[in-house]
Amino acid sequence: MSGRLAVDFGTSNTVLAVWDEARQEGIPLFIPEYCRRFQQGEEWISVSPSLIHYAVDQRQWIGNQVLQNNLYHSPGTFRWMKRYISSRSPIKINLHGQEITPFQAGRDFLSTLLVFAAQELNLQDEEVAFSAPVESYEHYENWLADVAQAAGITRFRLIDEPSAAALGYGAHIQPGNVYLIFDFGGGTLHASVVLMDEEEDSNAGRRCRVLGKAGRSIGGTSIDQWLFEEVLKQNSLHDSDAEVRRISNALLVECERAKEILSFEDTASFSVMNPETGAVLAANFTRADFEELLDQHELFTQIHQTIRSALNEARERGYDENAIHSALMVGGGSQIPSVQRTLKQIFGRDKVLSNRPLDAVARGAAAFAAGVDFYDHIQHNYAIRYINPQKGDYDYYTIVEKGTPYPSSEPIARLAVKASYEGQKQLGIAIFEIGDQHAQQPENAVELVFDPGGAARVVQLTPHEKEQRAMFWMNENSPTFLNAEPPGRKGEPRFDVEFKIDANKRLTLTARDRMNGMLTHQDYPVVKLS
Repeated sequence: MSGRLAVDFGTSNTVLAVWDEARQEGIPLFIPEYCRRFQQGEEWISVSPSLIHYAVDQRQWIGNQVLQNNLYHSPGTFRWMKRYISSRSPIKINLHGQEITPFQAGRDFLSTLLVFAAQELNLQDEEVAFSAPVESYEHYENWLADVAQAAGITRFRLIDEPSAAALGYGAHIQPGNVYLIFDFGGGTLHASVVLMDEEEDSNAGRRCRVLGKAGRSIGGTSIDQWLFEEVLKQNSLHDSDAEVRRISNALLVECERAKEILSFEDTASFSVMNPETGAVLAANFTRADFEELLDQHELFTQIHQTIRSALNEARERGYDENAIHSALMVGGGSQIPSVQRTLKQIFGRDKVLSNRPLDAVARGAAAFAAGVDFYDHIQHNYAIRYINPQKGDYDYYTIVEKGTPYPSSEPIARLAVKASYEGQKQLGIAIFEIGDQHAQQPENAVELVFDPGGAARVVQLTPHEKEQRAMFWMNENSPTFLNAEPPGRKGEPRFDVEFKIDANKRLTLTARDRMNGMLTHQDYPVVKLS
């Protein structure tokens, strides 16, 4: 068996799909050891829980193996890896004498799935497609590249998750229509407005153009955190209490289970016992309690704001809200009744489709790997950092604005590079990716993390951490690449540079030395944009 492989690495579940030429669609791939089957409507699909357990004997349990061995609540089990990788969380957990980070755990988990999938499909030099969050940063894309390399995959492509979801709904998509993709997964909330262009010929497949998109770092794991905090609050406990630390992982598992139950039932009850003291911590939630908790944390407000941001971008391109043909819901969080109700209030009941919440992204990514083309635009602002002498501090000059289409036929920005000190030989440019999430973080933002001992803790984000998650120095490891010979003089413009964006979404630079008029760089790739 062979085919185009696609990978949707999720915070809660990971889905692999392979392109079926005969059926002209992506089909979820079942790997017996690591996957479990999940009923979605009238069909069964295959998913791998995004879990990895590090055993004392150095063995690693992957995906469904963790559940089968009753290790989900174990301190040696990693979950929520994608969320922590996306936010560049610094957390580390001490396991059996070594420190494990989410980056390492995620790589071990995903590369194992990839190796087995490659063997199952007998992949040779076929291209593999990875889905990525719409708000993903350069470091996340680089991490995916490292994972692919570790699994022996040399050719791969990236597609943003909402665009993949549009293709994944397949039968509901018609050329010429505009769709809103609502993706509420384990770690992120995305909304994307896409236009399905007319087919150019019978073999081209559908072509999807992204008109507007927006995202936030909120997902199913956020809801688990809110339930966790609410249970402690109702019992007058704190996450730092010794009795809570002992059962924090088991409590978190029960909160996640309660969330899933309340997506389909009217009540959910659970209890967790401390095996050392016999003390029992119990909780009961009704559907009304659950929805009130979501409202307290302004989930529905954030859903409205995210959708509105995507719609506003689409309006700037000539497509208003009335142009939306259907709203397609994906992600486990989209199964929550109150979330579905919110979408139906915005777009109308008949326009909201929610029958492929778990596998739409993977199926669409498989179509992308098979050759379906996408038109897209740049998601973030990109800026040059420089020292502002009037402020005596750093300032930023935008060279790529959010919404810029690519590839660019003409330069998108020009500037002169000056030497910062006398006799400088190596000159360069510090390029930063500026996201939107810093404007969406509340003043007292908190996050559920695991301490080195494996216990769940709720910690407050520092101003520095919030800034670091919103601004990323993309070329920190190679900031200088312009060689001045003879050396430059302080404050004197030495190189004229102009920037373009190529078809691979790379920011390229062309530079000319003012001293001798020589062209030193021609369409030189500097960084990969998101």
